[in-house]
Amino acid sequence: MTVPHTTPRDAPDSPPYAYEVEGLCKRFGGTAGPANADISFRIRQGEFFGLLGSNGAGKTTLVKQMTGLVRPDRGTVRLLGRDVFTHPRFTASTVGYMPQSAFALNSLTVKEALYFSAHLRGVSAKAARRERDTMLELLDLTHLAGKVARQLSGGERRLLQIAVTLVGAPPVLILDEPTNELDPSRRRQMWQLFRELNQRDGRTIILITHNAVEAEQVIERVGILKEGRLVALGAPAELKSSLLRSQIRLSITLGDTQRHGLPDYVRVQSEHRGKVVALVDSADLPSLTKDVDLTVFPAFTLHTATLEDVYVSYA
Repeated sequence: MTVPHTTPRDAPDSPPYAYEVEGLCKRFGGTAGPANADISFRIRQGEFFGLLGSNGAGKTTLVKQMTGLVRPDRGTVRLLGRDVFTHPRFTASTVGYMPQSAFALNSLTVKEALYFSAHLRGVSAKAARRERDTMLELLDLTHLAGKVARQLSGGERRLLQIAVTLVGAPPVLILDEPTNELDPSRRRQMWQLFRELNQRDGRTIILITHNAVEAEQVIERVGILKEGRLVALGAPAELKSSLLRSQIRLSITLGDTQRHGLPDYVRVQSEHRGKVVALVDSADLPSLTKDVDLTVFPAFTLHTATLEDVYVSYA
């Protein structure tokens, strides 16, 4: 399969690269296939980049190599021009990495986790206390400051992980499913925070997820992994255009006694409890509006392909 591949333009005023990944390969013993197979891509400083893939696609292995936690069998990873394995201290102080779980925090209180994380990133003791207090207030964790991490609820632990990732103001953030277990209000708050860190502070943010709907709201470019290989890379709009430029998605809600009665050129993808999802070629839209009175349905929408459509098609 040919990978749609778009890299940021090398204009004279373009920011330098935050990450340069070249020919990355990793295989674990006892597995049928590689965890990562010849992966290459670059991420600009200040970019909001998404990495999508289903469970087992190789996302976590790739990210652990990018943070210097797992050494590849072949290939190189450069962070701001430096090899991540040759300069481990630089990598640790530059990248805030939020994994899906953080068992190392279990025995620490919330305030201890924040303080020590900032201090380990090279922040002085006085500044680390200041950073701790700022982060407690920013994420509304002050009332949990003295609570041990293992006693927190799932959502509270996730907020602590986000706070630990941000403390010390690392210029590069790698966030693995950051809003899992958060309620809708908190999710919205966190996405707004990530946008501000990216747009206002110029932080490079790499989002690892399989939630294409959430990812499409924030990312500038996306890489899609399948079975350890990078099968698509580019801006969401470019990938959607190249894949489904001629198709429109139709979603309709039926009344209690209605049947959809759609013509044959409308390809129904699913129908369940009065909800119908179908695809129609752009060339057939004029015929659809003549053949079907869409206003008789309680609700209907017409929209172009989403990043989720692209993700499903590739992954």
